[in-house]
Amino acid sequence: MPEANSAQATCAEPDEPWEYTLYIPHDLRAVTIGRRTLRLILAAHGLPHIAEAAELVATELVSNALRHTKGPAALRLRWAGRVLRIGVWDTDPTPPEPPPDVVSAYAEEGRGLALVRTCSDGWGWYPLAGVGDAGKFVWCELAAA
Repeated sequence: MPEANSAQATCAEPDEPWEYTLYIPHDLRAVTIGRRTLRLILAAHGLPHIAEAAELVATELVSNALRHTKGPAALRLRWAGRVLRIGVWDTDPTPPEPPPDVVSAYAEEGRGLALVRTCSDGWGWYPLAGVGDAGKFVWCELAAA
């Protein structure tokens, strides 16, 4: 009986859908935890080639959620149809400011969503309905190619 390679046996095929959610306390140190968790998840699913872009946009989305709200947040990763959707829930229902078409290298704010727009294949947001102010969900997508 041939011995199976344990790394291959536990690694899902890149075409199989999956989803993870990481709940984040209102603590800027959690940005690093989210980034490292994202990298581990992508490596486990055979997608290390999109890790750099995914880390960049996830860092911006999580950082925005923690800087502009007073509550916790959640990082959600969903892989389906060879597209990675990275989304961040936060407690503030206020829409994100649309990124400007041109951002100064010296601007202190406004670069994050411009970076998300530039590095992703699409982005957007939607309010979350519920009891009271449920917040919003800001997302972007990265194709596997």
